Amino acid sequence: MPQPRPLTFAAFVMNTASHITHGLWRQPHGEQLRHSELDLWVDLAKTLDRGGFEAIFFADVVGLYGDFRGGWDHHVELGLQIPSNDPLVILSALASHTEHLGLAFTSAPIQQPPFNFARQVATLDHASGGRIAWNVVTNALENGARNFGLDGLTEHDERYRWADEYLDVLYKLWEGSWDEGALLQDRASGRHADPSRIHKIHHESERYRVEGPFLVAPSPQRTPLIFQAGSSPVGRAFAARHAEAQFIQSPDPDGARRLIDDTRRLAQEHGRHPDDLRFFQGLSFVVGSTEEEARRRAEELDGQIDVAGQIAHLGGGVGADLGDLSHDAPIDEIETEGVRSILQWIAEGVPHRRPTVGDIAVFNAQRSRVVGTPEQIADRLAAWRDAGVDGVNVINATIPGSYVEFVDHVLPTLRTRGLAAPAPEPGSPAKTLRGRLFGTDRLSDRHPAARYRGAFTPQSAPTSIAAD
Repeated sequence: MPQPRPLTFAAFVMNTASHITHGLWRQPHGEQLRHSELDLWVDLAKTLDRGGFEAIFFADVVGLYGDFRGGWDHHVELGLQIPSNDPLVILSALASHTEHLGLAFTSAPIQQPPFNFARQVATLDHASGGRIAWNVVTNALENGARNFGLDGLTEHDERYRWADEYLDVLYKLWEGSWDEGALLQDRASGRHADPSRIHKIHHESERYRVEGPFLVAPSPQRTPLIFQAGSSPVGRAFAARHAEAQFIQSPDPDGARRLIDDTRRLAQEHGRHPDDLRFFQGLSFVVGSTEEEARRRAEELDGQIDVAGQIAHLGGGVGADLGDLSHDAPIDEIETEGVRSILQWIAEGVPHRRPTVGDIAVFNAQRSRVVGTPEQIADRLAAWRDAGVDGVNVINATIPGSYVEFVDHVLPTLRTRGLAAPAPEPGSPAKTLRGRLFGTDRLSDRHPAARYRGAFTPQSAPTSIAAD
């Protein structure tokens, strides 16, 4: 039988002081306090590039989380993703200081008109040599919606229909507006490009009217590698249509296997191959030279985490103020237009009883944590890989410490076990991010965006790829 693929690794970060595990910026080695300094991210990117990480993956938000204890003062006092800076702005700097590292960022359709967004992303893909990935989100924050002129949060399923429409425009620009060979740059003839191979797209839909043509010549990947994170039924259907990599937060390998198998099945229903998607499980790590040391370090970490911050974060993400509830209060009856997948992930972690507010308190802090020696961590990661997980989004306690430790102490053991690929040699030919994950620079012909290749030549007529 063929050997299973090595796992791929991404650093899950955010340009803020308190991202997932809250309160740890207070520690002397919590350099995330310097999140507004470019050097912090450049140095981290260099460490990840040296260590053979496939990508640095930036989360992002465009508004405050929902209220906690009746308001948002607590978020500001804790630094709960405020202040936070725009990750897209710094990616070109990270690209210029790295050779192989993929650069993934998060953005929602609400944030920018599709034409300008497509132009920025294609420019970054050129500047990085094809190492850009986009995590498609749909903004689940009420305050974020109002920051962009809406009266409130768009209904959950409608947000995904909006994202379908947004992607439809982007695919036309990235894949269809310029035919292959349109860019000539022929000094002898004086022809820079062939106008017969460049097309206006004349897109008209409910929310968008875009004439084109696209102003950026095809980048190394044309369309960036597409990440997606939703685990609700409509979110998984969206991933099955569009995603090439999905970020999951399953409570255990069995839960991951069920989710992955079902999403791969859905992908086949949409005309794709099950292996057209890669699945990245979010995990954090506490490493020790012995099991006893690792457990002691985990206990110390638990004593440093701001428990109220954990509850405020996840409660705010699902649109529920949990600040005045006891830890025994059930959460399975919450009705929300927020991130429903969070509630689903928590419920999966406690399958034999009703999930409670107390479960939220430990959800991100402990349930996704792997504690042990490098060899024990390798054993756990082998179980995740056997369940169908392709990669790991490594969640940090501190920056850069969590990643330096993982690169220096865990990855060597994983490589001896065949669980991680060798790091690219410095100076070796760089690949696109899609090339590293799939062996090809461009989207598969099975992807829905592919139908726009050649669709705007005079003999062709473009069609819509919106959700069925």
